Amino acid sequence: MEYHITDDLEKLKAVLPGYLVDSLEQIGRKDDLVEVIMDLGRVPTARYNDGEKVLDEREITHEELQHVVTKIGAFDADNRAGLERTLHRISGIRNRRGEIVGLTVRIGRAVYGTIDIVRDIIESGQSVLILGAPGVGKTTMLREAARVLAEAKRVVIVDTSNEIGGDGDVPHPAVGRARRMQVALPTLQHEVMIEAVENHNPEVIVIDEIGRELEAQAARTIAERGVQLIGTAHGQTLDNLLLNPTLSDLVGGIESVTLSDEEARRRGTRKSFWNGVHRRPSTCWWNCKRAIISSYTRMWALPSMRSCAGDPCP
Repeated sequence: MEYHITDDLEKLKAVLPGYLVDSLEQIGRKDDLVEVIMDLGRVPTARYNDGEKVLDEREITHEELQHVVTKIGAFDADNRAGLERTLHRISGIRNRRGEIVGLTVRIGRAVYGTIDIVRDIIESGQSVLILGAPGVGKTTMLREAARVLAEAKRVVIVDTSNEIGGDGDVPHPAVGRARRMQVALPTLQHEVMIEAVENHNPEVIVIDEIGRELEAQAARTIAERGVQLIGTAHGQTLDNLLLNPTLSDLVGGIESVTLSDEEARRRGTRKSFWNGVHRRPSTCWWNCKRAIISSYTRMWALPSMRSCAGDPCP
């Protein structure tokens, strides 16, 4: 499997203080760089795949933070900003007065070929959930899935933090022919998801970080209209979703079951317990069918809307 990676790292270096750029170049290992951390009154650090390194013994000042802030795009309601037509993300930490006192500069990379191992699933028309911890590469895989599917289908990306298609009004080339809808406020993500289906006739909706109950409901609505949905959620395993009351409905949910005394004795179990729910596709579209484990994340492929027609989902 051969990957092609682009990172626009030079554009990011242009907004950092010069001495930090010098330190990064001295360390090298640009392909392993994940984030640069700048917190007021603390030494700057760089996070790599295998650990963290101090970039300089001088503490970060207000002036250095403002040096970065003035060179990047405006911060949105979720305290995230970016650089025009790049995939880099700058997240701010504010004090009580709303002043920036810390920055997390995450390096964004387009990795072409990253979905080759699951390309057959992505192109099957099944809805897919990509599940993993923050920073493991879910968005990178999602972006590549959008590009590949857009070669033959109508794909719309709902891009809440401009992390899939990059900052600015023109999407990054890494999403290919996919169209991109931006979201004014994170709390409006579910409304834009429905708007995309109603107004733009997509065959595929791509959405990053489903984390609220309204977004989970919107995801179900989209699937019930026959649109393939590819999304991500935070969690290590399927159990994490089942135990999350906000998102458990994505995978069928769980409900309390109470057995009779006789049935409990026959089974050798307690009378009451939590049980996974397998619903019909008309009410739940994210019942898992099979699992694929890649090197840095887990993907669950989901049955098509017609695969369970007339019978409970497997």
